[in-house]
Amino acid sequence: MKWFLVAVTVVTTVLSDLLQSYEMKRSGEQSMGARGLARMTKLLVGRLYLVLSIVFLAISFFAFLALVQREPLSFAVPASASSFVLEIALAKLALGERLGRRRTAGALLVVAGICLLGKG
Repeated sequence: MKWFLVAVTVVTTVLSDLLQSYEMKRSGEQSMGARGLARMTKLLVGRLYLVLSIVFLAISFFAFLALVQREPLSFAVPASASSFVLEIALAKLALGERLGRRRTAGALLVVAGICLLGKG
């Protein structure tokens, strides 16, 4: 059950972040004053990917709550960090972002840490 909750947390976090990034880049820069907040609210309502992003974020939140209810926080937080690895890979593949050597090396270190956690 713990790995199922980790997987749900990771996958929904990744989907939320990717959809949010895609939609916000598509919409352009927004100001965050009083008018900017009103525009952002209108933007939110009219953008399907942004609404889906919020839905996935809510699912991720509740899956993480269930995970920390069953497992120690010292396991849950690092295990859910695998979302970073997936996000980096999908940011390159889906969003066309560039990855440097340092970012790739950091992602590989996260993978190594997750593997060590899985053994415990």
